[in-house]
Amino acid sequence: MLLNFSFSENAIGYIVEGKMDYKAITELKTAILKKFEEHDTINLYLEDNNIERFTLDAVFIASIFPMQHSNRLNKIAMVTNRKWIHAIANFNKVLIGKDMRNFTVDKRLDAISWIASD
Repeated sequence: MLLNFSFSENAIGYIVEGKMDYKAITELKTAILKKFEEHDTINLYLEDNNIERFTLDAVFIASIFPMQHSNRLNKIAMVTNRKWIHAIANFNKVLIGKDMRNFTVDKRLDAISWIASD
């Protein structure tokens, strides 16, 4: 399940729960691409709400998406307690040179504050 919300004109957030499989990642990717139609660049908040399982194709797509669209992403906040997701995000940060920050679930308010700020 994908819950989306906006913080400001160009700051959007998604809370993901359930299964992160090809269908779910495609839904998330489509929603973000739709936001690109409305805004040249966006700030992106992503939260893992106890996702049950991940498929390899979903992890792959989620890993390469920021690289494919780095010129359209200003800031990215990853909110999860999974260290391996933080590691992938850190790898992407090095590759694309964008302002990406990892937050644990108990620090989600800090993530929201940061992603909504200019």
